[in-house]
Amino acid sequence: MPQLPDDLDAVAVRTWCSLALEALGRERAEIDAINVYPIADGDTGTNLYLTVESAAAAVEAVFAAHETGTTAPATADAVRAMAHGALIGARGNSGTILAQLLRGMAGVLADGGDAAHLSLALTRAAAAARQAVAHPVEGTVLTVATAAAEAAQGDERELRAVVSAAYEGARAALAKTPEQLAVLGRAGVVDAGGRGLVAVLGALVEAVTGQAPVRGPRTGPGKAAAPVDGGAVVGLPVGGVPVPAGGALVEGPPVGEGPLDCPEDLDGGGPAFEVIYLLEARDEQVDRLRTRLDALGDSLVVVGGDGLWHVHVHVDDAGAAVEAGVEAGRPYRIRITHFATESGHDVRVQAEPAQRAVVVVVPGDGLAGLCTEAGATTVIARPGEPPASGELVDAIRRAHAREVVLLPNDAALRHTAAAAAEQARTEGVRVALVPTRAAVQGIAALAVHEPDRGFDEDVVAMTAAAGATRYAELAVAERQSWTMAGICQAGDILGLIDGDVAVIGADVPATARTVLDRMLAAGGELVTLVLGEDVPDATADALEEHVREGYLAVDTVVYRGGHQRAPLLIGVE
Repeated sequence: MPQLPDDLDAVAVRTWCSLALEALGRERAEIDAINVYPIADGDTGTNLYLTVESAAAAVEAVFAAHETGTTAPATADAVRAMAHGALIGARGNSGTILAQLLRGMAGVLADGGDAAHLSLALTRAAAAARQAVAHPVEGTVLTVATAAAEAAQGDERELRAVVSAAYEGARAALAKTPEQLAVLGRAGVVDAGGRGLVAVLGALVEAVTGQAPVRGPRTGPGKAAAPVDGGAVVGLPVGGVPVPAGGALVEGPPVGEGPLDCPEDLDGGGPAFEVIYLLEARDEQVDRLRTRLDALGDSLVVVGGDGLWHVHVHVDDAGAAVEAGVEAGRPYRIRITHFATESGHDVRVQAEPAQRAVVVVVPGDGLAGLCTEAGATTVIARPGEPPASGELVDAIRRAHAREVVLLPNDAALRHTAAAAAEQARTEGVRVALVPTRAAVQGIAALAVHEPDRGFDEDVVAMTAAAGATRYAELAVAERQSWTMAGICQAGDILGLIDGDVAVIGADVPATARTVLDRMLAAGGELVTLVLGEDVPDATADALEEHVREGYLAVDTVVYRGGHQRAPLLIGVE
Protein backbone atom coordinates (compact mmCIF):
# COMPACT_ATOMS: atom_id res chain seq x y z
CA MET A 1 0.00 0.00 0.00
CA PRO A 2 1.46 3.40 -0.96
CA GLN A 3 2.42 5.74 1.85
CA LEU A 4 -0.35 8.23 2.58
CA PRO A 5 0.67 11.91 2.42
CA ASP A 6 0.90 14.03 5.57
CA ASP A 7 0.37 17.04 3.40
CA LEU A 8 -0.79 17.74 -0.14
CA ASP A 9 2.49 17.46 -2.03
CA ALA A 10 3.02 17.29 -5.79
CA VAL A 11 2.47 13.52 -5.94
CA ALA A 12 -0.79 13.87 -4.02
CA VAL A 13 -1.93 16.64 -6.39
CA ARG A 14 -1.16 14.38 -9.34
CA THR A 15 -3.12 11.54 -7.75
CA TRP A 16 -6.01 13.88 -6.96
CA CYS A 17 -6.26 15.03 -10.58
CA SER A 18 -6.15 11.46 -11.87
CA LEU A 19 -8.82 10.26 -9.44
CA ALA A 20 -11.03 13.29 -10.12
CA LEU A 21 -10.85 12.57 -13.83
CA GLU A 22 -11.80 8.94 -13.23
CA ALA A 23 -14.70 9.94 -10.97
CA LEU A 24 -16.09 12.45 -13.45
CA GLY A 25 -15.65 9.92 -16.24
CA ARG A 26 -17.79 7.43 -14.32
CA GLU A 27 -20.45 9.96 -13.37
CA ARG A 28 -20.41 12.22 -16.41
CA ALA A 29 -23.61 10.82 -17.94
CA GLU A 30 -25.49 11.03 -14.66
CA ILE A 31 -24.39 14.63 -14.09
CA ASP A 32 -25.33 15.53 -17.66
CA ALA A 33 -28.79 14.02 -17.10
CA ILE A 34 -29.58 16.26 -14.10
CA ASN A 35 -28.29 19.46 -15.73
CA VAL A 36 -31.28 21.82 -15.69
CA TYR A 37 -29.69 25.07 -14.49
CA PRO A 38 -28.76 27.63 -15.73
CA ILE A 39 -29.42 26.05 -19.15
CA ALA A 40 -30.89 22.59 -19.60
CA ASP A 41 -28.33 21.63 -22.20
CA GLY A 42 -27.22 18.36 -20.59
CA ASP A 43 -23.47 18.96 -20.70
CA THR A 44 -22.35 19.89 -17.18
CA GLY A 45 -20.75 16.51 -16.52
CA THR A 46 -18.97 16.59 -19.86
CA ASN A 47 -17.75 20.16 -19.32
CA LEU A 48 -16.39 19.33 -15.88
CA TYR A 49 -14.67 16.23 -17.22
CA LEU A 50 -12.97 18.20 -20.01
CA THR A 51 -11.89 20.91 -17.57
CA VAL A 52 -10.30 18.41 -15.18
CA GLU A 53 -8.78 16.56 -18.12
CA SER A 54 -6.94 19.74 -19.08
CA ALA A 55 -5.84 20.28 -15.47
CA ALA A 56 -4.56 16.70 -15.18
CA ALA A 57 -2.67 16.99 -18.48
CA ALA A 58 -0.91 20.13 -17.25
CA VAL A 59 0.18 18.38 -14.05
CA GLU A 60 1.44 15.38 -16.04
CA ALA A 61 3.49 17.76 -18.19
CA VAL A 62 5.20 19.08 -15.05
CA PHE A 63 6.08 15.54 -13.97
CA ALA A 64 7.26 14.67 -17.48
CA ALA A 65 9.72 17.56 -17.30
CA HIS A 66 11.18 16.01 -14.12
CA GLU A 67 11.49 12.45 -15.42
CA THR A 68 15.26 12.65 -15.64
CA GLY A 69 15.60 14.08 -12.15
CA THR A 70 15.75 12.31 -8.81
CA THR A 71 13.06 14.36 -7.06
CA ALA A 72 9.41 15.08 -7.74
CA PRO A 73 8.31 18.55 -8.82
CA ALA A 74 7.69 21.18 -6.19
CA THR A 75 4.15 21.35 -4.84
CA ALA A 76 3.88 24.95 -6.05
CA ASP A 77 4.68 23.87 -9.61
CA ALA A 78 2.07 21.11 -9.51
CA VAL A 79 -0.81 23.17 -8.10
CA ARG A 80 -0.09 26.11 -10.39
CA ALA A 81 -0.03 23.78 -13.39
CA MET A 82 -3.33 22.27 -12.26
CA ALA A 83 -4.93 25.71 -11.99
CA HIS A 84 -3.49 26.92 -15.29
CA GLY A 85 -4.57 23.76 -17.11
CA ALA A 86 -8.09 24.12 -15.78
CA LEU A 87 -8.18 27.78 -16.79
CA ILE A 88 -7.17 27.27 -20.40
CA GLY A 89 -9.29 24.13 -20.79
CA ALA A 90 -12.43 25.22 -18.90
CA ARG A 91 -15.69 24.38 -20.65
CA GLY A 92 -19.11 25.75 -19.89
CA ASN A 93 -20.40 27.63 -16.88
CA SER A 94 -19.56 24.84 -14.43
CA GLY A 95 -16.08 24.20 -15.81
CA THR A 96 -15.24 27.90 -15.64
CA ILE A 97 -16.29 28.08 -11.99
CA LEU A 98 -14.32 24.93 -11.18
CA ALA A 99 -11.25 26.50 -12.80
CA GLN A 100 -11.59 29.49 -10.49
CA LEU A 101 -12.00 27.21 -7.47
CA LEU A 102 -8.77 25.40 -8.37
CA ARG A 103 -7.02 28.70 -9.00
CA GLY A 104 -8.11 29.97 -5.58
CA MET A 105 -6.79 26.82 -3.93
CA ALA A 106 -3.52 26.93 -5.84
CA GLY A 107 -2.74 30.42 -4.57
CA VAL A 108 -2.63 29.05 -1.01
CA LEU A 109 -1.38 25.50 -1.59
CA ALA A 110 1.69 26.84 -3.40
CA ASP A 111 2.88 27.97 0.05
CA GLY A 112 2.10 24.69 1.83
CA GLY A 113 -0.12 21.63 1.71
CA ASP A 114 -0.78 20.89 5.37
CA ALA A 115 -4.22 20.90 7.02
CA ALA A 116 -4.15 24.61 7.85
CA HIS A 117 -3.19 25.59 4.30
CA LEU A 118 -5.83 23.31 2.79
CA SER A 119 -8.53 24.74 5.04
CA LEU A 120 -7.53 28.26 4.02
CA ALA A 121 -7.29 27.19 0.37
CA LEU A 122 -10.90 25.99 0.36
CA THR A 123 -12.04 29.27 1.89
CA ARG A 124 -10.12 31.35 -0.64
CA ALA A 125 -11.43 29.18 -3.47
CA ALA A 126 -15.07 29.61 -2.48
CA ALA A 127 -14.65 33.38 -2.15
CA ALA A 128 -12.84 33.66 -5.49
CA ALA A 129 -15.55 31.69 -7.28
CA ARG A 130 -18.28 33.94 -5.92
CA GLN A 131 -16.39 37.04 -6.99
CA ALA A 132 -16.00 35.64 -10.50
CA VAL A 133 -19.74 35.15 -11.01
CA ALA A 134 -21.59 38.33 -11.94
CA HIS A 135 -24.79 37.35 -10.10
CA PRO A 136 -24.23 34.50 -7.62
CA VAL A 137 -27.23 32.22 -7.03
CA GLU A 138 -27.71 29.98 -4.00
CA GLY A 139 -28.43 26.32 -4.56
CA THR A 140 -25.58 26.03 -7.06
CA VAL A 141 -21.97 24.91 -7.04
CA LEU A 142 -21.12 28.17 -5.23
CA THR A 143 -23.24 27.09 -2.27
CA VAL A 144 -21.61 23.66 -2.23
CA ALA A 145 -18.11 25.18 -2.35
CA THR A 146 -18.90 27.55 0.52
CA ALA A 147 -20.26 24.70 2.64
CA ALA A 148 -17.15 22.61 1.98
CA ALA A 149 -14.93 25.51 3.07
CA GLU A 150 -16.93 26.12 6.24
CA ALA A 151 -16.89 22.44 7.19
CA ALA A 152 -13.11 22.32 6.75
CA GLN A 153 -12.50 24.99 9.39
CA GLY A 154 -11.15 23.90 12.76
CA ASP A 155 -8.08 23.98 14.97
CA GLU A 156 -5.36 21.34 15.08
CA ARG A 157 -6.97 18.88 12.69
CA GLU A 158 -5.06 16.48 10.49
CA LEU A 159 -5.16 16.70 6.73
CA ARG A 160 -7.34 13.60 6.50
CA ALA A 161 -9.90 15.12 8.84
CA VAL A 162 -9.99 18.38 6.86
CA VAL A 163 -10.59 16.76 3.48
CA SER A 164 -13.18 14.38 4.90
CA ALA A 165 -15.03 17.22 6.60
CA ALA A 166 -15.00 19.30 3.42
CA TYR A 167 -16.41 16.39 1.44
CA GLU A 168 -19.19 15.69 3.94
CA GLY A 169 -20.03 19.38 4.15
CA ALA A 170 -20.29 19.54 0.37
CA ARG A 171 -22.54 16.46 0.26
CA ALA A 172 -24.86 17.89 2.88
CA ALA A 173 -25.09 21.22 1.04
CA LEU A 174 -25.73 19.48 -2.26
CA ALA A 175 -28.67 17.59 -0.77
CA LYS A 176 -30.29 20.91 0.12
CA THR A 177 -29.87 22.57 -3.28
CA PRO A 178 -33.39 21.61 -4.49
CA GLU A 179 -34.77 23.54 -1.51
CA GLN A 180 -32.79 26.64 -2.48
CA LEU A 181 -33.32 26.72 -6.23
CA ALA A 182 -36.89 26.20 -7.41
CA VAL A 183 -35.98 24.79 -10.80
CA LEU A 184 -34.07 21.97 -9.12
CA GLY A 185 -36.93 21.17 -6.78
CA ARG A 186 -39.44 20.98 -9.62
CA ALA A 187 -37.14 18.74 -11.64
CA GLY A 188 -36.40 16.57 -8.61
CA VAL A 189 -32.63 16.81 -8.94
CA VAL A 190 -29.66 18.31 -7.16
CA ASP A 191 -27.44 20.92 -8.77
CA ALA A 192 -25.30 19.33 -11.49
CA GLY A 193 -22.29 21.60 -10.99
CA GLY A 194 -22.40 21.01 -7.25
CA ARG A 195 -22.59 17.27 -7.87
CA GLY A 196 -19.46 17.51 -9.97
CA LEU A 197 -17.65 19.38 -7.21
CA VAL A 198 -18.62 16.65 -4.75
CA ALA A 199 -17.00 14.13 -7.10
CA VAL A 200 -13.83 16.22 -7.25
CA LEU A 201 -13.71 16.52 -3.45
CA GLY A 202 -14.36 12.79 -3.13
CA ALA A 203 -11.29 12.21 -5.28
CA LEU A 204 -9.31 14.47 -2.94
CA VAL A 205 -10.44 12.34 0.02
CA GLU A 206 -9.25 9.20 -1.77
CA ALA A 207 -5.92 10.81 -2.70
CA VAL A 208 -5.23 11.77 0.92
CA THR A 209 -6.75 8.84 2.85
CA GLY A 210 -6.23 6.04 0.34
CA GLN A 211 -9.92 5.10 0.53
CA ALA A 212 -12.78 6.23 -1.66
CA PRO A 213 -15.51 7.91 0.42
CA VAL A 214 -18.70 5.95 1.00
CA ARG A 215 -21.24 7.33 -1.43
CA GLY A 216 -24.18 5.16 -0.43
CA PRO A 217 -26.82 3.70 -2.76
CA ARG A 218 -27.24 5.29 -6.16
CA THR A 219 -30.04 5.55 -8.62
CA GLY A 220 -29.95 7.15 -11.98
CA PRO A 221 -32.45 7.67 -14.81
CA GLY A 222 -34.85 4.78 -14.83
CA LYS A 223 -33.63 3.35 -11.51
CA ALA A 224 -35.69 2.91 -8.38
CA ALA A 225 -35.82 5.47 -5.63
CA ALA A 226 -34.50 4.56 -2.20
CA PRO A 227 -36.31 4.97 1.11
CA VAL A 228 -34.49 7.00 3.74
CA ASP A 229 -35.35 8.87 6.92
CA GLY A 230 -37.94 6.45 8.22
CA GLY A 231 -39.18 5.27 4.86
CA ALA A 232 -39.86 8.55 3.03
CA VAL A 233 -39.13 7.94 -0.62
CA VAL A 234 -36.63 10.27 -2.14
CA GLY A 235 -34.48 10.13 -5.26
CA LEU A 236 -30.80 9.33 -4.94
CA PRO A 237 -29.60 10.48 -8.37
CA VAL A 238 -25.86 10.46 -7.78
CA GLY A 239 -23.41 9.83 -4.99
CA GLY A 240 -26.07 8.91 -2.45
CA VAL A 241 -27.19 12.56 -2.19
CA PRO A 242 -30.93 12.66 -1.47
CA VAL A 243 -33.49 14.71 -3.35
CA PRO A 244 -36.65 15.89 -1.57
CA ALA A 245 -39.63 13.56 -1.71
CA GLY A 246 -41.87 14.09 -4.69
CA GLY A 247 -39.04 14.76 -7.12
CA ALA A 248 -38.00 12.26 -9.75
CA LEU A 249 -34.73 12.26 -11.59
CA VAL A 250 -35.35 13.29 -15.17
CA GLU A 251 -33.27 13.45 -18.31
CA GLY A 252 -33.47 17.06 -19.36
CA PRO A 253 -36.14 19.67 -18.49
CA PRO A 254 -39.49 18.73 -16.95
CA VAL A 255 -42.49 18.73 -19.22
CA GLY A 256 -45.51 20.87 -18.56
CA GLU A 257 -44.01 23.06 -15.85
CA GLY A 258 -44.92 26.69 -15.39
CA PRO A 259 -42.51 29.64 -15.44
CA LEU A 260 -39.25 28.97 -13.66
CA ASP A 261 -37.69 31.18 -11.01
CA CYS A 262 -34.31 31.49 -12.66
CA PRO A 263 -32.70 33.86 -15.17
CA GLU A 264 -32.78 31.29 -17.97
CA ASP A 265 -36.02 29.37 -18.14
CA LEU A 266 -36.25 25.89 -19.54
CA ASP A 267 -38.85 27.03 -22.07
CA GLY A 268 -36.26 28.58 -24.36
CA GLY A 269 -36.55 32.16 -23.11
CA GLY A 270 -32.85 32.54 -22.37
CA PRO A 271 -30.07 33.82 -24.61
CA ALA A 272 -29.35 31.87 -27.76
CA PHE A 273 -25.56 31.59 -27.57
CA GLU A 274 -22.85 30.54 -25.15
CA VAL A 275 -19.62 32.46 -25.82
CA ILE A 276 -16.32 31.35 -24.29
CA TYR A 277 -12.82 32.62 -24.93
CA LEU A 278 -9.43 33.09 -23.34
CA LEU A 279 -8.39 36.70 -23.04
CA GLU A 280 -5.04 38.39 -22.60
CA ALA A 281 -5.83 41.71 -20.92
CA ARG A 282 -4.99 44.02 -18.03
CA ASP A 283 -7.08 43.94 -14.85
CA GLU A 284 -8.64 47.35 -15.44
CA GLN A 285 -9.71 46.30 -18.93
CA VAL A 286 -11.36 43.18 -17.53
CA ASP A 287 -13.37 45.26 -15.05
CA ARG A 288 -14.85 47.20 -17.96
CA LEU A 289 -15.38 43.99 -19.90
CA ARG A 290 -17.45 42.53 -17.06
CA THR A 291 -19.71 45.57 -17.10
CA ARG A 292 -20.10 45.39 -20.86
CA LEU A 293 -20.87 41.65 -20.97
CA ASP A 294 -23.22 41.85 -17.99
CA ALA A 295 -25.35 44.25 -20.02
CA LEU A 296 -25.31 41.92 -23.03
CA GLY A 297 -26.44 38.69 -21.39
CA ASP A 298 -26.34 36.50 -18.30
CA SER A 299 -24.50 33.52 -16.74
CA LEU A 300 -21.42 35.74 -16.81
CA VAL A 301 -18.28 34.24 -15.28
CA VAL A 302 -14.84 35.82 -15.73
CA VAL A 303 -11.99 33.97 -14.03
CA GLY A 304 -8.22 34.19 -14.04
CA GLY A 305 -5.67 36.90 -13.39
CA ASP A 306 -2.07 37.89 -14.05
CA GLY A 307 -2.96 38.90 -17.58
CA LEU A 308 -4.82 35.72 -18.62
CA TRP A 309 -8.58 35.34 -18.23
CA HIS A 310 -11.28 32.86 -19.14
CA VAL A 311 -14.56 34.48 -20.17
CA HIS A 312 -17.94 32.74 -20.22
CA VAL A 313 -21.30 34.38 -20.98
CA HIS A 314 -24.71 33.57 -22.48
CA VAL A 315 -25.88 36.18 -25.00
CA ASP A 316 -28.09 36.74 -28.00
CA ASP A 317 -25.44 38.78 -29.84
CA ALA A 318 -22.36 36.55 -30.05
CA GLY A 319 -20.50 39.04 -32.22
CA ALA A 320 -20.91 41.79 -29.63
CA ALA A 321 -19.56 39.51 -26.90
CA VAL A 322 -16.46 38.75 -28.98
CA GLU A 323 -16.08 42.42 -29.92
CA ALA A 324 -16.13 43.34 -26.23
CA GLY A 325 -13.22 40.94 -25.73
CA VAL A 326 -11.35 42.49 -28.64
CA GLU A 327 -11.76 45.93 -27.08
CA ALA A 328 -10.47 44.64 -23.74
CA GLY A 329 -7.43 42.76 -25.04
CA ARG A 330 -6.65 39.76 -27.23
CA PRO A 331 -9.28 37.04 -27.22
CA TYR A 332 -8.42 33.61 -28.60
CA ARG A 333 -9.64 30.01 -28.45
CA ILE A 334 -13.06 31.44 -29.10
CA ARG A 335 -15.90 28.93 -28.81
CA ILE A 336 -19.48 29.87 -29.63
CA THR A 337 -22.31 27.40 -29.05
CA HIS A 338 -25.82 27.89 -30.39
CA PHE A 339 -28.15 26.28 -27.88
CA ALA A 340 -30.81 25.57 -30.51
CA THR A 341 -28.51 23.41 -32.63
CA GLU A 342 -26.03 21.90 -30.16
CA SER A 343 -28.40 20.98 -27.34
CA GLY A 344 -31.97 20.20 -26.54
CA HIS A 345 -32.60 23.82 -25.58
CA ASP A 346 -35.50 25.16 -27.58
CA VAL A 347 -34.55 28.59 -28.79
CA ARG A 348 -36.99 30.37 -31.05
CA VAL A 349 -35.28 31.72 -34.15
CA GLN A 350 -36.58 33.38 -37.22
CA ALA A 351 -37.30 31.31 -40.28
CA GLU A 352 -34.36 30.82 -42.61
CA PRO A 353 -34.40 33.51 -45.31
CA ALA A 354 -34.50 32.87 -49.03
CA GLN A 355 -31.47 35.03 -49.75
CA ARG A 356 -28.32 36.02 -47.91
CA ALA A 357 -25.24 38.04 -48.83
CA VAL A 358 -21.88 39.04 -47.42
CA VAL A 359 -20.62 42.61 -47.71
CA VAL A 360 -16.89 42.90 -47.14
CA VAL A 361 -14.50 45.86 -46.99
CA VAL A 362 -11.17 45.07 -48.69
CA PRO A 363 -7.92 47.05 -48.81
CA GLY A 364 -7.09 46.45 -52.48
CA ASP A 365 -8.30 45.38 -55.91
CA GLY A 366 -6.75 41.94 -55.64
CA LEU A 367 -8.76 40.92 -52.61
CA ALA A 368 -11.84 42.54 -54.11
CA GLY A 369 -11.64 40.09 -57.00
CA LEU A 370 -11.06 37.16 -54.64
CA CYS A 371 -14.06 38.07 -52.48
CA THR A 372 -16.27 38.70 -55.48
CA GLU A 373 -15.46 35.22 -56.78
CA ALA A 374 -16.56 33.89 -53.40
CA GLY A 375 -19.93 35.59 -53.87
CA ALA A 376 -19.42 38.66 -51.66
CA THR A 377 -20.26 42.27 -52.40
CA THR A 378 -17.12 44.35 -51.93
CA VAL A 379 -16.26 47.87 -50.88
CA ILE A 380 -12.67 48.94 -51.53
CA ALA A 381 -10.92 50.93 -48.81
CA ARG A 382 -8.19 52.75 -50.67
CA PRO A 383 -5.08 54.01 -48.79
CA GLY A 384 -6.08 57.08 -46.81
CA GLU A 385 -9.69 56.87 -48.00
CA PRO A 386 -11.79 54.74 -45.64
CA PRO A 387 -15.39 54.21 -46.77
CA ALA A 388 -18.17 56.24 -45.17
CA SER A 389 -21.29 54.67 -43.70
CA GLY A 390 -23.26 55.72 -46.78
CA GLU A 391 -20.98 53.63 -49.01
CA LEU A 392 -21.53 50.61 -46.82
CA VAL A 393 -25.30 51.14 -46.87
CA ASP A 394 -25.17 51.35 -50.67
CA ALA A 395 -23.22 48.08 -50.77
CA ILE A 396 -25.83 46.41 -48.56
CA ARG A 397 -28.53 47.63 -50.92
CA ARG A 398 -26.58 46.36 -53.93
CA ALA A 399 -26.37 42.94 -52.33
CA HIS A 400 -30.19 42.57 -52.79
CA ALA A 401 -30.52 40.27 -49.81
CA ARG A 402 -32.94 40.02 -46.92
CA GLU A 403 -30.04 39.07 -44.66
CA VAL A 404 -26.51 40.47 -44.80
CA VAL A 405 -23.30 39.68 -42.96
CA LEU A 406 -21.05 42.75 -42.83
CA LEU A 407 -17.25 42.37 -42.52
CA PRO A 408 -15.55 45.78 -41.95
CA ASN A 409 -12.01 44.27 -41.75
CA ASP A 410 -10.66 47.31 -39.91
CA ALA A 411 -10.96 48.26 -36.24
CA ALA A 412 -11.23 51.92 -37.25
CA LEU A 413 -14.38 51.14 -39.26
CA ARG A 414 -16.29 49.55 -36.39
CA HIS A 415 -18.48 52.56 -35.62
CA THR A 416 -18.95 53.35 -39.30
CA ALA A 417 -20.05 49.78 -40.01
CA ALA A 418 -22.37 49.78 -36.98
CA ALA A 419 -24.06 52.95 -38.25
CA ALA A 420 -24.49 51.43 -41.71
CA ALA A 421 -25.94 48.26 -40.26
CA GLU A 422 -28.44 50.24 -38.19
CA GLN A 423 -29.52 52.22 -41.24
CA ALA A 424 -30.00 49.06 -43.27
CA ARG A 425 -32.10 47.52 -40.50
CA THR A 426 -34.52 50.46 -40.69
CA GLU A 427 -34.99 49.49 -44.34
CA GLY A 428 -36.00 45.96 -43.42
CA VAL A 429 -32.66 44.18 -43.95
CA ARG A 430 -31.44 41.84 -41.24
CA VAL A 431 -27.75 42.72 -40.76
CA ALA A 432 -25.14 40.99 -38.61
CA LEU A 433 -21.88 42.84 -38.02
CA VAL A 434 -18.92 40.51 -37.49
CA PRO A 435 -16.18 42.65 -35.86
CA THR A 436 -13.29 41.70 -38.14
CA ARG A 437 -10.25 43.90 -37.58
CA ALA A 438 -8.12 42.89 -40.57
CA ALA A 439 -8.58 41.59 -44.11
CA VAL A 440 -7.15 38.17 -43.21
CA GLN A 441 -9.87 37.78 -40.57
CA GLY A 442 -12.44 38.61 -43.23
CA ILE A 443 -10.94 35.97 -45.53
CA ALA A 444 -11.18 33.39 -42.74
CA ALA A 445 -14.81 34.33 -42.07
CA LEU A 446 -15.74 34.23 -45.74
CA ALA A 447 -14.10 30.81 -46.11
CA VAL A 448 -16.61 29.23 -43.71
CA HIS A 449 -19.67 31.11 -44.98
CA GLU A 450 -22.46 28.74 -45.99
CA PRO A 451 -25.61 30.48 -47.29
CA ASP A 452 -27.69 27.29 -47.07
CA ARG A 453 -27.58 27.04 -43.28
CA GLY A 454 -29.47 29.17 -40.77
CA PHE A 455 -28.48 32.81 -40.47
CA ASP A 456 -27.50 32.60 -36.79
CA GLU A 457 -25.41 29.48 -37.36
CA ASP A 458 -23.64 31.12 -40.30
CA VAL A 459 -22.85 34.25 -38.30
CA VAL A 460 -21.57 32.15 -35.39
CA ALA A 461 -19.25 30.16 -37.66
CA MET A 462 -17.92 33.29 -39.37
CA THR A 463 -17.41 35.09 -36.06
CA ALA A 464 -15.55 32.14 -34.59
CA ALA A 465 -13.33 31.79 -37.68
CA ALA A 466 -12.45 35.49 -37.62
CA GLY A 467 -11.77 35.45 -33.89
CA ALA A 468 -9.49 32.42 -34.23
CA THR A 469 -7.28 34.25 -36.75
CA ARG A 470 -4.39 36.32 -35.46
CA TYR A 471 -3.38 39.07 -37.83
CA ALA A 472 -0.28 41.05 -38.66
CA GLU A 473 0.83 43.52 -41.26
CA LEU A 474 4.06 45.09 -42.40
CA ALA A 475 4.24 48.86 -42.72
CA VAL A 476 6.89 51.40 -43.64
CA ALA A 477 7.72 53.91 -40.90
CA GLU A 478 7.15 57.46 -42.11
CA ARG A 479 9.25 59.15 -39.41
CA GLN A 480 11.25 58.51 -36.27
CA SER A 481 8.94 57.35 -33.52
CA TRP A 482 8.66 55.50 -30.24
CA THR A 483 7.01 52.09 -30.54
CA MET A 484 6.38 49.10 -28.27
CA ALA A 485 9.38 47.45 -29.95
CA GLY A 486 11.70 50.44 -29.50
CA ILE A 487 12.60 53.52 -31.53
CA CYS A 488 12.07 53.27 -35.28
CA GLN A 489 13.54 55.46 -37.98
CA ALA A 490 11.89 56.72 -41.15
CA GLY A 491 12.01 53.95 -43.75
CA ASP A 492 12.17 51.06 -41.24
CA ILE A 493 9.88 48.11 -41.81
CA LEU A 494 7.47 47.69 -38.92
CA GLY A 495 5.88 44.37 -38.10
CA LEU A 496 2.54 44.94 -36.36
CA ILE A 497 0.93 41.94 -34.62
CA ASP A 498 -2.70 42.39 -33.63
CA GLY A 499 -2.29 46.14 -34.15
CA ASP A 500 0.85 46.71 -32.06
CA VAL A 501 4.40 47.17 -33.34
CA ALA A 502 6.26 44.01 -32.37
CA VAL A 503 9.22 44.00 -34.78
CA ILE A 504 11.41 46.68 -36.34
CA GLY A 505 13.37 45.50 -39.38
CA ALA A 506 15.38 46.70 -42.33
CA ASP A 507 13.55 44.86 -45.13
CA VAL A 508 10.27 43.08 -45.83
CA PRO A 509 11.49 39.44 -46.06
CA ALA A 510 13.50 39.42 -42.80
CA THR A 511 10.84 41.32 -40.88
CA ALA A 512 8.15 39.00 -42.20
CA ARG A 513 10.09 35.92 -41.09
CA THR A 514 10.47 37.32 -37.58
CA VAL A 515 6.77 38.18 -37.40
CA LEU A 516 5.82 34.70 -38.59
CA ASP A 517 8.06 33.05 -36.01
CA ARG A 518 6.52 35.08 -33.20
CA MET A 519 2.99 34.33 -34.31
CA LEU A 520 3.58 30.61 -34.90
CA ALA A 521 5.28 30.24 -31.52
CA ALA A 522 1.75 30.27 -30.08
CA GLY A 523 0.63 27.56 -32.53
CA GLY A 524 -1.27 27.58 -35.80
CA GLU A 525 -2.48 25.42 -38.64
CA LEU A 526 -2.74 27.82 -41.58
CA VAL A 527 -0.78 30.90 -42.62
CA THR A 528 -2.38 33.39 -45.02
CA LEU A 529 -0.15 35.86 -46.88
CA VAL A 530 -1.62 38.81 -48.80
CA LEU A 531 1.02 40.53 -50.93
CA GLY A 532 1.00 44.18 -51.96
CA GLU A 533 1.52 45.03 -55.60
CA ASP A 534 5.21 45.91 -55.12
CA VAL A 535 6.15 42.68 -53.31
CA PRO A 536 7.74 40.13 -55.69
CA ASP A 537 6.57 36.53 -55.93
CA ALA A 538 10.02 35.45 -54.78
CA THR A 539 9.30 36.92 -51.36
CA ALA A 540 6.17 34.82 -51.05
CA ASP A 541 8.07 31.72 -52.17
CA ALA A 542 10.76 32.34 -49.57
CA LEU A 543 8.22 32.84 -46.79
CA GLU A 544 6.35 29.68 -47.79
CA GLU A 545 9.62 27.74 -47.62
CA HIS A 546 10.40 29.29 -44.22
CA VAL A 547 7.05 28.07 -42.84
CA ARG A 548 7.37 24.66 -44.47
CA GLU A 549 10.85 24.03 -43.07
CA GLY A 550 10.22 25.36 -39.58
CA TYR A 551 6.61 24.32 -38.98
CA LEU A 552 5.86 21.00 -40.63
CA ALA A 553 2.15 20.84 -39.82
CA VAL A 554 1.36 24.38 -40.99
CA ASP A 555 -0.02 25.11 -44.46
CA THR A 556 0.41 28.39 -46.34
CA VAL A 557 -1.87 30.16 -48.84
CA VAL A 558 -0.86 33.25 -50.81
CA TYR A 559 -3.07 35.95 -52.35
CA ARG A 560 -2.28 39.02 -54.37
CA GLY A 561 -3.84 42.07 -52.74
CA GLY A 562 -3.03 44.59 -55.46
CA HIS A 563 -2.71 48.25 -54.53
CA GLN A 564 -3.02 48.27 -50.74
CA ARG A 565 -1.59 50.26 -47.87
CA ALA A 566 0.52 47.47 -46.38
CA PRO A 567 3.17 45.62 -48.41
CA LEU A 568 2.22 42.38 -46.64
CA LEU A 569 -0.73 41.12 -44.59
CA ILE A 570 -0.35 37.95 -42.50
CA GLY A 571 -2.96 35.76 -40.88
CA VAL A 572 -2.44 32.73 -38.64
CA GLU A 573 -5.32 30.37 -37.88
